[in-house]
Amino acid sequence: MVDPTSDLGEDVDEESAPRCATCGDAIVREPTHRVVTWVEDGSVHHRHFCSDDCKADYDDAA
Repeated sequence: MVDPTSDLGEDVDEESAPRCATCGDAIVREPTHRVVTWVEDGSVHHRHFCSDDCKADYDDAA
């Protein structure tokens, strides 16, 4: 079943998939996919990460 709230449905190909904010790899059906969401100035923003390691590397660089 495709989750209608997900940007990563089963029909998403590598070209239209979100990219990891750290390594730039396309994220397609990755069970390690992580998304960080925040609200700033009334707008919702998000970053995608292909793994906890990439998220940790991004956090360390910030």
